[in-house]
This record gives sequence, C-alpha cells and structure tokens, in this order.
Amino acid sequence: MTTRLGGLAAMVLMAALLAGCTRLESEPPVAARHVVQAATATVERFTTVPQLADAAKHIATARALVVLPNLVKAGFIAGGEGGNGVLLARSAGGGWSQPVFLALGAASVGLQAGVQQTEVILAIRSEEALHAVLKNQGSIGADSGITAAVYGAGIKGATTTNAGADIIAFANSKSGLYAGFSLEGAVFFRRRDLNEAFYGPGATPESILAGGRSNPAAEPLIQALAAQKP
Repeated sequence: MTTRLGGLAAMVLMAALLAGCTRLESEPPVAARHVVQAATATVERFTTVPQLADAAKHIATARALVVLPNLVKAGFIAGGEGGNGVLLARSAGGGWSQPVFLALGAASVGLQAGVQQTEVILAIRSEEALHAVLKNQGSIGADSGITAAVYGAGIKGATTTNAGADIIAFANSKSGLYAGFSLEGAVFFRRRDLNEAFYGPGATPESILAGGRSNPAAEPLIQALAAQKP
C-alpha cells in the first residue's frame, strides 16, 4: 500500500511540475493563447498524417476531446515545455464547447525513451471518462475503472481491437521518431491560472463547459474540430 501511495504521489508531483512548464518566459495570458494555437495546429495536422487518418475520424464522434500539443519526457522538463493542453466537450446542440486548460502528468510512466515532443489527442467516449478527466487529479487506468487504448504513428494494430475503450489516445511524434506512449496511471491537473487568464477571474472548468465563459481566440480551434467528419 505504501508503494502504491508513493507512486500516486510521484505522479501528482509530476503533474504539478509539468503544469508549471508552459512557456516559462510568458505570462499566463500569452501562454494560454499559445496552447490554444498549438492545439489548433495539432488538430489540423492529425488530418494530414496518413498513419493517423483512421484515428482522426474518431474526433467527430467523441463525447469530448483533450488536445495535448506538446508532451515531453521527464528528462526535458527543464527545457520549458510541459504536458499542457485543452479539453473541449460536446454541447447540448452537438457543437464544441470553449476549451478548458489542463495538464497531463504522465511523463514518468507514459513517455518512453527517445520521445522528444509528442502531440496527442484523447477521444473521450463516455460520460464517466469525461468526469474522471475533469475531476482534479483524476487518473486513468485499472484503478479508476476507465479503460484507455493508444493508437499512433508507429503503433501496430487498429482501433477496432479496442472498440470498448473509454478513451482512445492518438499520438504523433513531431520529431519523426515514435517510441511509445501510455495512459496507464496518467494524472490530469487543472490549469486554473490559464483558465482565468483566458476567460477572466473565477473561470472554472464547469462554467466554461456550461457556456458561461467564452473567448474569441478559441474560435479557430472550435472550427477545426467542427470540420472533422466521421
């Protein structure tokens, strides 16, 4: 039990470290815009990578999406990049919500040797999985009851073999060398600083997803997602 708790504490600490790495030279308002712009580029790029063509089709049918444009392994945390990204959920009308800022703390268990920068899109396919991700320090894996499957450039196998997964992760290495990615034990960490910098004081994930907050700078990302067809 002690070992298990120690491992969880280490992942929570990793999430906090990653959360503090977004463009260290930038103030939160600038950093938030950078994350949104990078997420937009990731969505657009996933539609052009041949190995991810089938994976991109899951965007249109997802209950929610997490877009992480820059994930790095633990050894490169000091370089100024971290596992920051955005979450968007389906609205009542079928469109996409405004983005919620969060970070993924999975470098110690998920990013393997050789990965420099990896962009990831998580297709969340159940209400339970969405709740787990939104929950502060919500984890993914056997302990949480949320199943996840990985599909990416360099990974053999089709997503059809994981049709029942709550979350499907689509990974693409920007460096051209894909060495491995896993969501087992990943910890999600809210970026309150970026949410408030982008939407104003008091902005919470719940109020953002409910439509109570908006920022025109998010429109290119929302439009890029809306353009995806199953």
